[in-house]
Amino acid sequence: MKFESEIFKKTHADFKKLKNYGFVLEDGKYKYSKKFMEDNFKAEISVDKKGSLSGKIIDLMIDEEYISWRIKNNTGEFVSNVREEYKNILKDIRDKCFKKDYFITSQANRIAKLIIDIYHDKPEFAWEKAPGYGIFRNSKNQKWYALIMNIDKSKLDKESSSEVEIINVKLNEDKIPKLLKQKGFYLAYHMNKKNWVSIILDNTLPDEIVMKYIKESHRYTEKSEAWIIPANPKYFDVISYIESLPVFSWKQPKNINLDDLVYIYLGAPYSAILYKCKVIELDLYHEPERPVMNLQLLKKYDPKEYTFDLLKTYGLNSVRSARRIPDKLSQKLSKY
Repeated sequence: MKFESEIFKKTHADFKKLKNYGFVLEDGKYKYSKKFMEDNFKAEISVDKKGSLSGKIIDLMIDEEYISWRIKNNTGEFVSNVREEYKNILKDIRDKCFKKDYFITSQANRIAKLIIDIYHDKPEFAWEKAPGYGIFRNSKNQKWYALIMNIDKSKLDKESSSEVEIINVKLNEDKIPKLLKQKGFYLAYHMNKKNWVSIILDNTLPDEIVMKYIKESHRYTEKSEAWIIPANPKYFDVISYIESLPVFSWKQPKNINLDDLVYIYLGAPYSAILYKCKVIELDLYHEPERPVMNLQLLKKYDPKEYTFDLLKTYGLNSVRSARRIPDKLSQKLSKY
C-alpha cells in the first residue's frame, strides 16, 4: 500500500480545516508545501476534491523529486531520517485536517452511519490483531447481527487480489444459495456458511439493498414472541393450503420478527388452534404495499386440544385479528 494511503487510512478530509492549515486551492486541488531537513527538502502535498491525498518529496539541492525514500529496502540512516520527517508532516496534517472514520471504504462508512442512525449500535473493534473488524451487536442482548471486515479479496475470489471490505450478515439458509449466484455476495468469510453470507462493500450493491439484508439479520437478534393469527375456513381451504406445504406464505402483521412463533386459529366449525409455525422470512411483497411472510409448519394440534373455551381461561378473550399471545397462554403452549 502507498505510504500516504496507509497514514490516512480510515480518515476523510475536512476542507475547511485544510484551508485554515495553509492549503491553497489550485487547479481543482488543495495544495500545501513545507520545507524540512534544514530546508534541503520540501514536501509537496495535494488533496483532490474527493479527499484523496498524494504527496512527494523534492530535493531542493537539485530541484528534482527525491524517490529513494520510497524503496522499502533502503534503510540507511539518512534516507530513514527523510522518511521519518516526511511522515511527521503527514501525521500532523492528518491529525489537524482529517476526521476519523470507522472503516476504510466510503460504502462501509455509509453503511455504518445508517446502522447507527437506525439501530443506535456503534461498531465494536474487539480484536487487537484485526483492528479493522467492527462488530455490530443488538444493544439489548449483545447478539451479533453484522460484522464489517477488511480482507484481501483473494479470500473470496482466488482470481483477485486487493484490499476490500465486506459485511457478514445472518440470513435464512434457504435464501443464501440463490444470493451466491448474484454479484456482490460470497460464502461467509470466517463464519458459519450455512446461515451467514458476505456482502462486498465496493458499491457493487446499492446501500439500500445492503441495508435490507442487515435489517433481516438484525431481526434474528430481536426477542422471539408468540402470536395467534385467525383464519376463516369458510373463505378457502386453509387446512389443505397449510398441510400441503412445509413452508407457506401468509399476510404479515406489524412488528412481527424472524423466529417468532405463530399459532394459527381456525374459526367455526373448529374454533381452535390447529397449527404451530415459525416465521422464517419477512417482507415478501407479493402484492403492492402488502407485506407477506413465510411460515414453517412445526406442529399440528387436535381440534379438541386448544379450543376457544380453553384459550379464554388463559386470558385470550377474542381472536379477531393477529395479536401477541398472553404470557400465561404462551407458557402453556411452549411447555407442551
